[in-house]
Amino acid sequence: MADKPDVSEIAQFDMTKLKKTETEEKNTLPTKEEPKSTMADKPDVSEIAQFDMTKLKKTETEEKNTLPTKEVIDQEKQVES
Repeated sequence: MADKPDVSEIAQFDMTKLKKTETEEKNTLPTKEEPKSTMADKPDVSEIAQFDMTKLKKTETEEKNTLPTKEVIDQEKQVES
């Protein structure tokens, strides 16, 4: 019986003790007055086409998490033994 919750008190509950509340519904859908261009499925890429790539800086990437070599694995096995 531990699997099912105890609902015996629900039948005895006094619903007059509940407070009246007012609910407020918020409409997040766009209205008809909004232009359809803001609701397009594709993003606006016009600024990307005009972007000047010469303003970008050259960067060097360094791989910091390299996989161990066979020699490193063999050394670790010898230390564990």
